[in-house]
Formats: sequence, structure tokens, C-alpha cells
Amino acid sequence: MNLLEIRDLRVSYRINGEDLPAVRGVDLDVQAGETVGIAGESGCGKSTLAGAVLRLLPNGTRVTGQVRLAGEDVLSMSWGRLRAVRWNTASIVFQAAMHGLNPVRRIGQQIAEPILVHEPAAGTRRAAARAAELLEQVGVPAWRVRSYPHELSGGQRQRVMIAMALACDPQLIVADEPTTALDVMVQAQVLNLLRDLVRERGVGLLMISHDLSVLADLCDRVAVMYAGRVVEQGPGGRLFTDATHPYARALAAAFPVIGDPASRMAPRGLPGDPPDPRELPSGCPFHPRCPDAVVVCGETDVRLREAGPDRTAACVHVGVTQEREGIR
Repeated sequence: MNLLEIRDLRVSYRINGEDLPAVRGVDLDVQAGETVGIAGESGCGKSTLAGAVLRLLPNGTRVTGQVRLAGEDVLSMSWGRLRAVRWNTASIVFQAAMHGLNPVRRIGQQIAEPILVHEPAAGTRRAAARAAELLEQVGVPAWRVRSYPHELSGGQRQRVMIAMALACDPQLIVADEPTTALDVMVQAQVLNLLRDLVRERGVGLLMISHDLSVLADLCDRVAVMYAGRVVEQGPGGRLFTDATHPYARALAAAFPVIGDPASRMAPRGLPGDPPDPRELPSGCPFHPRCPDAVVVCGETDVRLREAGPDRTAACVHVGVTQEREGIR
């Protein structure tokens, strides 16, 4: 059984009296011991998807579909049950560690808090010892339990967030842009830490990032999102080297490859902007920017279809002949 099963997830924000679709019919699975990445431009719905997994979206947000965590539907849970699941069955590493940590509380207190919530019998002394142990595990000196967030570097704060996520030994960790604004060396250290956690603890990891090169290196599978939908899904490394969907190929082309003579040229950009969710184009939402667009692309919004072993893509050029699809 999958640790996380997302089926036909749809999320809309209510703004100025109208619903703005942020996630539009996403299906996704994560197994124990597996790392699944989600890539895409800003505004494609990555962080909204992450927030929906643990119902961390603003009040008034409309969410439909299914989010099954360890066999339970998160969207239909009572608040009491949801509180028991958060940090215990699944936890989250937020995008901005400085914003995710309380600036007026010591690091040790913040790591100990979920332990005391889910294991009140542990007591403050045992929870504090566990917080120090977790800091050591993520590469931060134990004495830092008495530090405040502003006294730590960016990399140390991100490691503290990971320590908090591990406090109650969850089965699933959702990491929303955990390496944003970190320098290359610290980024590599954080990614190696996440990789070790998956391998040694067997947790499932849902990794959100706009950096396809990071996901290709870390993830077993990657889903590429555009305009609230998954447009391609497949093995992480292959999506970076030979993406099938034109948008996924454009993302890969935006990153230079070390050692590739062609990378001496400037990375290729993608013309145009992501569509306004209030005015999505007809047919495939990517077709106004797509170099491979044909007439039918403006008429038919193709769903994900087989694009090879363990790969799917939402493109009229994939999986069927042009004659069967009516391309002209």
C-alpha cells in the first residue's frame, strides 16, 4: 500500500468573490522509502499541493478529491484526528526556515514542542534531551538547543526545521523548497541529509522544488507541474536528460550541464508567462508557449498518458499516432 495517495486533488482559493484554481486534478503516490519530487515554475501549485497534504491551507480554501495518508483520508479527518496525525504520521519542512521558527523561543523548546504534544508522558526533561539528540543527528551541535533562530546560519536553521520534522518519527516528510536561499555547499549538505534519512529510516519524502537538477539527483520519481496540473511524471534522472513533455524539456534546458560543450552557450529560456488561473487558455494550458503546438492543442486538454516505461505525459504528441489524435 502506498504511504501517500493523492487522487483528483483540486484546490481553489476564494479571492474577491471568485474561485482561483491552484491545483487541478492531481494524482500522485509516495511509498515508504521513496523520494518523489515536484517541479515547476513559481505559481504552478507546488506549495499548495504540499499544504493540502496536511490541510495547512488558509481558511476558505476549497479542496476536493482524496488525500490518503497511511490509508486514512486527510480531507475528511476531524480536527482532533488531524492534530494527532500532524508531526506524528507526517510532518513538513517549510520553505523559509526563519519564518517557520518562532523568533522569541529557543531552538530546543521548539523541537521539543511536538514531542510533548504527542507524548505528554515524556516530560520536559526527556523531550529536551531528545531535542539535543535530534540536533546532533542533523549536524548541529547539541548546545545550540539554547540558541534563538537569529543566532544560527541559514543552513543551521534549515537543519533545525528538519530536526523538528523528525521529532515524532513520522512516516512521511513533506519538504517545501528546503534548500531555497542556501549557498551551494550548504545546499549539498542538506540534500545529503535528506537522502540519508530516507535510506536509513525508510521514510517517504515528498520534495518540492523549482530546481530540476536537484530533484533529478535526489528523487526516485519526479512530477512536473504546470498551471496546477501534472504534465509529466517519471524517473528523476531521465526527466532531466530526456524529458517528453515540451514544458519539462524547457525546464531541463534552462540548467547548464557541467562538462557539456553546449553549456558554454547561455541556457535557453522559455518565452511568455504562466497563464492567469482566472483566464486559462482553451485546450492545453501550455500551448500558447509551446514550440511544438499544433491546432488540436488549442482544442483538447490532454490528460496524462503512457510515454514509455514508468513515464506519463500530458501531450498530444505522446503515446498515440498523430492520425489517431487528429493532429493537423
